Amino acid sequence: MYRIGNGYDVHKLVEGRKLILGGVEVPHTMGLLGHSDADVLVHAIMDAMLGALALGDIGQHFPDTDPEYSGADSMKLLAHVVELIESKGYRVCNLDSQIVAQRPKLKPYIESMRTNIAKTLGVEVDRISVKATTEEKLGFTGTEEGMKAYAVVLFEKR
Repeated sequence: MYRIGNGYDVHKLVEGRKLILGGVEVPHTMGLLGHSDADVLVHAIMDAMLGALALGDIGQHFPDTDPEYSGADSMKLLAHVVELIESKGYRVCNLDSQIVAQRPKLKPYIESMRTNIAKTLGVEVDRISVKATTEEKLGFTGTEEGMKAYAVVLFEKR
């Protein structure tokens, strides 16, 4: 049996925060605002994974009202979601994801993101796709007010 889920997340760009994407610190003049490390890519991935098995969303599992998750490393939260998925008897077939950001250029960091995500999901890196695009200076991502990410994951029953 197969299950598919999609995820979406968005965060505002602000000064004074690190920019973390796919568990990689990306040099930039701004970072993403959020209760945790605000890793927009990993948040979209977690929502896709939880959605595939109708397990709610990341706000339900890691509420921003809980001080335990203040400044949390999203890769550790992802590891928790992986445990939950595995406890239901599923494993990742593949993951396709996309970051939407005007700047910085993300190409030099994509392979490290793929490697981090694959390691956390316990799969080969060739099952993980991370892409980046701009919106040609349109919308809130184009004006560099924020970033967003999309993810689609396919699971199979073990």
